[in-house]
Amino acid sequence: MGIEKTVATRKGKECLQLSSETNSKNSKSSKKNRRRQRKMTAVQRLYDICNEVFGAGRHGIVPPPDDIQRIKSVLDGMTEVDVGLRPNMPYFRRASTDQLPKITYLHIHECDKFSIGIFCLPPMGIIPLHNHPGMTVFSKLLYGTMHIKSYDWAVDVGSDSTPPPGLRLAKVKVDSDFTAPNTSVLYPADGGNMHCFTAVTPCAVLDVLCPPYSDPDGRHCAYYLDFPFSSFPVDGAPVPDEEKESHAWLQERDDLEDLTVVGAPYNGPRIVER
Repeated sequence: MGIEKTVATRKGKECLQLSSETNSKNSKSSKKNRRRQRKMTAVQRLYDICNEVFGAGRHGIVPPPDDIQRIKSVLDGMTEVDVGLRPNMPYFRRASTDQLPKITYLHIHECDKFSIGIFCLPPMGIIPLHNHPGMTVFSKLLYGTMHIKSYDWAVDVGSDSTPPPGLRLAKVKVDSDFTAPNTSVLYPADGGNMHCFTAVTPCAVLDVLCPPYSDPDGRHCAYYLDFPFSSFPVDGAPVPDEEKESHAWLQERDDLEDLTVVGAPYNGPRIVER
């Protein structure tokens, strides 16, 4: 009994010492993790959360609201400084020789699940009206003022009406100026899935697309012209008179003579792909 008690006491001390050492190691590890999190760049945090949220995503499947909010929270705190942009960069100036304002795209990341990139627009730069089929898109205005006009397809119109050939009815979701910082989210069937950007001042917008465009997978980027509802007479009454101003006819277009996009290296903080 005495020997057993001595061994038990010794083992208890050893366990206590081991526990103390383990707690000390855990404390040091926890401090290292906190330091690592503090040092982690905003764009790395964005990538990590997107990778976690979208890793198991499928075409047309919208992430849960909590995951949407996690991504939006990171974007809400980001500015142009977090991605290495400065207002005096040439991307934000319109060259006198340019017939159309040239838009610059900075590629940060793309995989089959999501993409991250930045559009830099000089004053009056325009990204024409386009869609995002089956996609959830986060747009963060990092810098400047931009006019955004967006639509969703009208789904609650009368079945007795016949739309003009080649046209489809859409409902205006947004038609306003926005000044940085501003974060918006659009969904496959809501939130302004089709939008047009017009730079009121030099501006930069960071886009997260889930999933990215892919012609083989049916996610083709289509561009549109929009016409006031009253431009084309229709049989029947697809929308009430008081809502006609908030509807428009969209026509898919083939030519993009009013769009010039050039690529440039992304020189902001690098991401470590997991």
